[in-house]
Amino acid sequence: GPAAAAASAAIAASNPAIRSTPLAANQAAPVANYAPPVYAPPPAYPAAYPPAYAAPPAPAYPSPTYYPPSYPAAWPSAPGAPATMPTMPGGMPGMPFPMSMLPPMMGGPVPSAKPYTMRRTISQEEKRMLAQMMLPMMTSFMQLTLPDIVNYFTRKYPAKQGVSFDDVVESMKLAANKQNLKLVSENLMWKDFHAVLDDKKAPRVEVYSFCDIAVGRELLKLSPEAAIFLPCRIAIMEDADKQIWVSMLDWNPAWALGYKERLGISDALWEGAISVHDRMDGVMRAAANGDL
Repeated sequence: GPAAAAASAAIAASNPAIRSTPLAANQAAPVANYAPPVYAPPPAYPAAYPPAYAAPPAPAYPSPTYYPPSYPAAWPSAPGAPATMPTMPGGMPGMPFPMSMLPPMMGGPVPSAKPYTMRRTISQEEKRMLAQMMLPMMTSFMQLTLPDIVNYFTRKYPAKQGVSFDDVVESMKLAANKQNLKLVSENLMWKDFHAVLDDKKAPRVEVYSFCDIAVGRELLKLSPEAAIFLPCRIAIMEDADKQIWVSMLDWNPAWALGYKERLGISDALWEGAISVHDRMDGVMRAAANGDL
């Protein structure tokens, strides 16, 4: 066809031996020493394509290279550290380091599933790293002071006007007995303020400890370290204005809704925690209302 004739003419024009040989009509030009091209397949893709992203190694913490020249590398413990911290690449507002500098994960499965199994000991350095990761956000971005932070962990009710301190205490004890919460200790701190410290202006403050043995056992089966939070405590105290308050460490199983299994909480512990929470809250409300 026309394409073949054009190709033959091009070959003949470039090859003197062929160009000197007359061609008959409709005769394709011979090609001297012609070898067909060898097919070369395209380069094969690597086994994993696209190549897996390799993150750069995280620098040792603290790393002065992540701070501007004028920024104290030991912040926030360095004296005179600025109140508002810049955000470094990969970080969060108020965080002076990228997320790659977070401390290593401190959790993970416990090798043994036996009840009362202690987890590994977390070093003071790991805890320091975690605290210094959290404090910039809490003190700069959220503008929290220590009293603000403690307030987040406190559940408290003001006593009704006209209800005396002693009535609050007696109402609490009566309600706890009705709720099957055993009173295991009393700490009348204000008496030591007066007698030992000779501080007669200190307000009256008393701390009472209560326990549900069955629920406490279930908690210790899951986490023996939780013994530091036992037993449950209710504090009754006067503030600077002589207002009486009933308070306790605030915890609520409802905060963990949807995460029960991931947290490793058994059905018995979950139901028991809800029961203790509701009963302790009821005791506090009865105390604040003076329900004798």
